[in-house]
Amino acid sequence: MAAPAPLLPKVEAILVLDSEGQRLAGKYYGDFLKADDSGKTVEEMRTGFEKQIQQKVAGIVARADAAEVVSVMGKAVVFCGGSNAGPNGDVRVVHVGPANESELVLAYLCEGMYDALAQLMGGTTERTMVLDNLELVFLLIDEHCDGGIILETDGTKLSAAVLLRDDEPMDPMMGGGGGMPSQPQGVPQQQGVPVGVNPGDMTIGQAFRQAREQWLSSTGM
Repeated sequence: MAAPAPLLPKVEAILVLDSEGQRLAGKYYGDFLKADDSGKTVEEMRTGFEKQIQQKVAGIVARADAAEVVSVMGKAVVFCGGSNAGPNGDVRVVHVGPANESELVLAYLCEGMYDALAQLMGGTTERTMVLDNLELVFLLIDEHCDGGIILETDGTKLSAAVLLRDDEPMDPMMGGGGGMPSQPQGVPQQQGVPVGVNPGDMTIGQAFRQAREQWLSSTGM
């Protein structure tokens, strides 16, 4: 009997949109908007979806601690932010989930990422600031979500993780990012625990990754 899937929230897209609905950053997960019979390209389908979001949310300002929910193409779309201050107003952080996903859970996820974004941008979420720091925004999305599965929701932990990754020194011998200690010799590594990390010191994100990896291994995926 296969092990049950971990009770981790899933999303189908995470977007950062400006006040006019233009995508500044974002990722789509799974098969959502990847193919249909209309002959449109993937980018055309995604742009059309984002335009529908903008039609629903235009003029709505969602507080950082009170995400708003709309329905677009049968999906639950939750967002924080937004303003009527023209093209350089505050951006919106948008989470798109399946219709059967809890709106309260999606709102919690969205609020956590919006909080992290504001911290990384020095307390603001203005379009110009986000555009000037897109690398941090994409790192934030990756720390928040992997393949549609949420890894971390706490805004402070997310922003700290992004800054640590952004500040990782390059290894002159390997040409890659450093900062990860090697496992001491003679010390067995527990399955699913990152090298150099004690199980008791794991972050929530690392624990979520471990749960996901163990589930995928047990199901043969």
